[in-house]
Amino acid sequence: MQGLIVTLDGPAGSGKSTVARLLAKRLDIGFLDTGAMYRAVTALSLEAGLDLCADSGQVAQLARRTRMRFDWRTDPPRLHVIDKNGDRDLTDRLRDEDVTSGVSEVAAMGPVRQVLVDAQREIGGQLGRLVAEGRDQGSVVFVDADAKFFLDAVAKVRARRRADQLRDEGRQVDEEQILQAIQRRDTRDWQRSNGPLVCPPDTQRVDTSQMSIEQVVDLLELAVRQRAGDRVGPDRS
Repeated sequence: MQGLIVTLDGPAGSGKSTVARLLAKRLDIGFLDTGAMYRAVTALSLEAGLDLCADSGQVAQLARRTRMRFDWRTDPPRLHVIDKNGDRDLTDRLRDEDVTSGVSEVAAMGPVRQVLVDAQREIGGQLGRLVAEGRDQGSVVFVDADAKFFLDAVAKVRARRRADQLRDEGRQVDEEQILQAIQRRDTRDWQRSNGPLVCPPDTQRVDTSQMSIEQVVDLLELAVRQRAGDRVGPDRS
């Protein structure tokens, strides 16, 4: 069957990861969580004691030395890093508060982005058929994707969703602090010079503020099937 690349971009808390994972399952293709890759570099940099504001060169070197692999047998895929410490499953570390606070700094580093963009394109070439979610999938990584979407929602809704997600994981949360963090990240993501968050003109923008996850997945699945035709498997919804 021919290749099929679908991209989902958008700001923090817009539901990209959940929607992308469910959409990939509906379409029976792979799911690539690129945000996890940036979080992995952030976690490893913190582990190495690097200053995320001052050691951009060392962070980029660390990214180049580290190989990442997803375990596609799990749902969602778990992320392993392979470095001098061996092959480690880093998935459960990626949502910790210090990683979340630092990932925007790492994501703004041009050399780091180039390393991970190359890695993401390599994964796309290997799998051939996937839903990739992140900040620059449709604008930089897979500019010729078969279907591109930009998911958005008002900041308060995104903060509430993130708080609910953390509560479901048994964590203590302060929703106002989460909102402030999301607003700060929005500013950095939209304004950074390397791989800024943008919505390209050939991308379908979807405001998810008043939509359920199921409604968003239904909308995107229909759009992909209309555009990709016989490259999509049978409807399993």
